[in-house]
Amino acid sequence: MRRFIRAEEVTGELNIVPYLDVVVNLVIFMLLSMTGLISLGVLNVSAPRIGTEQVATAADTGPKLLLTVAIGRQGFYVAGAGGVLGADAAAADTSRPPTIPLKTGKNGRPEYDYAALSAELVKIKDQYPKETQVILSADPDVVYDVLIQTMDACRDVQVKNADGTSERKLLFFDVSLSLIG
Repeated sequence: MRRFIRAEEVTGELNIVPYLDVVVNLVIFMLLSMTGLISLGVLNVSAPRIGTEQVATAADTGPKLLLTVAIGRQGFYVAGAGGVLGADAAAADTSRPPTIPLKTGKNGRPEYDYAALSAELVKIKDQYPKETQVILSADPDVVYDVLIQTMDACRDVQVKNADGTSERKLLFFDVSLSLIG
């Protein structure tokens, strides 16, 4: 049998069309994945709403508080960009002392003070009763359990009434997560 030599084999040209298809697909994939990662700087992790809540109307929209609770190594930093929250109206700055510093726990180790955080957030909720959003920013070294307990402290609190009964008061239940630094 004779072997027939094709014209392409004689000239030595490469067919680069399949390689170009792969490169174009890779470029498109990389561009789409980068834009997806950039948009995940702040994650909205709000739970679905239960019950009949009023929908915000156009008259209710005003300046937003943009409440931020930053979890640092020294404690909690509470700040608001749309409203003034005392001396801590600026963003969390680790060179400043925290709004709610760490407390000494039962075993002598420093612990986060979730009760003080809830008390501070109750005061803020009294000033801004229609605000429901909070942005939680955490230092990368913060343990996940601290983040979850902070979310619980921001969401609701048990309040004792004058008659001795206690009720659950909703604070800031629309939570968005962010990263410090």
